[in-house]
Amino acid sequence: MESPGTEVTRKRMKPAMEENEGDVAVAEIVEKEEFHTDIAGSSEMELNISHILEKIERFTQLVSELLESGKTIFKELTNAFEERMIMIHKEQIEKWQDEIKELRLLDTSNEEANAVLRNAQYLLENAHIDS
Repeated sequence: MESPGTEVTRKRMKPAMEENEGDVAVAEIVEKEEFHTDIAGSSEMELNISHILEKIERFTQLVSELLESGKTIFKELTNAFEERMIMIHKEQIEKWQDEIKELRLLDTSNEEANAVLRNAQYLLENAHIDS
């Protein structure tokens, strides 16, 4: 025979057990405790057991909430990390593209200077031959 307090606890535990698939072991413990309350007799014992079952329920809820908040924190950290890595990549690519542009400008300037020097050398050689 169950007392009304134990019945209320049992009704509250079932939805929590269905929500938390990983709480199968806790559910088994609760069921064993409830079975023992059927056999046990004193109302004081029943009250103590129901307090323990309430502690189990609160602890299970706390663990569930901590897991969810941990998942949320890790998702936020993952997103922030991903965004930062993409930003770093983009900045580095832009730096290298700027370096490429500078090298091309330098190469163009060097080619122009080289052409002027070749023309001057040609003029000097021709002036030297003509003299």
